Amino acid sequence: MNRKFLLWLSITAAIALLATSCAARSPSVSNDSTQGMAEEAAPSKPAEGSNSYQSQVPEVKRMVITNASLVLAVEDPLGSMDRIAEMANGMNGFVVSARQYQAQLSNGLEVPQADVTVRIPAERFDEAMDTIRAESERSPVSENIDSQDVTSDYTDLESRLRNLEAAEAQLMQIMDAADETEDVLAVYNELIRVREQIEVIKGQMQYYEQSAALSSIQVSLRVNDAVQPLTIGTWEPQGVAKDALQALINAVKFLATAGIWIVFFLIPVLFLVAIPFAVIFLVGRKIIRSRRQMKSAQGS
Repeated sequence: MNRKFLLWLSITAAIALLATSCAARSPSVSNDSTQGMAEEAAPSKPAEGSNSYQSQVPEVKRMVITNASLVLAVEDPLGSMDRIAEMANGMNGFVVSARQYQAQLSNGLEVPQADVTVRIPAERFDEAMDTIRAESERSPVSENIDSQDVTSDYTDLESRLRNLEAAEAQLMQIMDAADETEDVLAVYNELIRVREQIEVIKGQMQYYEQSAALSSIQVSLRVNDAVQPLTIGTWEPQGVAKDALQALINAVKFLATAGIWIVFFLIPVLFLVAIPFAVIFLVGRKIIRSRRQMKSAQGS
């Protein structure tokens, strides 16, 4: 049996040992659970079995990622955006992005609007949401809160990280014991692969930790005029009727605007352009008449 074969045999044994140790952990919990249920079923000591089982089960800290998005109708979108940014900084959070722009409504009116995204410590999420809602005197136009429990995924990553770090340590020992260059390179390549997996898992765990620690809140700020319903007296048309009435209003506004342009712009411009042509026409007409009169006088 050559040295290379022994080396890889050791690597295989190390990995198999790690896999066996990982698989051996889960049956113990199952056995404890079975024992606890058996003791709970016994008529003589029902409470003791239950308490024993509960004491053996470790308390798991839940890791929940909570994000929210909402649309508000406010008096001053830009002012509200600044106040939300100040709130985030005051809560030890930060502004991810902020944008302000002009939007044109269906009636042609241009109004300011703003979008802002902030990250807030998760423990102050409810407080931040209440502060943001207070920017509007009415209920949010829309609101969505999304919570994702990643405890199981994070626990799985922790287990994989421990196994990979243990494999890394054993590979280091095997590489130190190797004498031939070929064997050292083989173990080194395997070590590089394991370390890459470790870095990937650490990055995923860091993402979960940061996402759970800081909640993301996306806020779209609309000026009140942008969400005011179309009203005729006390009637608020909806759906197709609303669209048709809005189109009629837009058509009337267009015709009125066109009439104003015709009266105050087009007619004066045409008048100014026509004056030189009228002068030329009158002068030319007078000249022609004069020549005709001269010819008539000579003929007589």
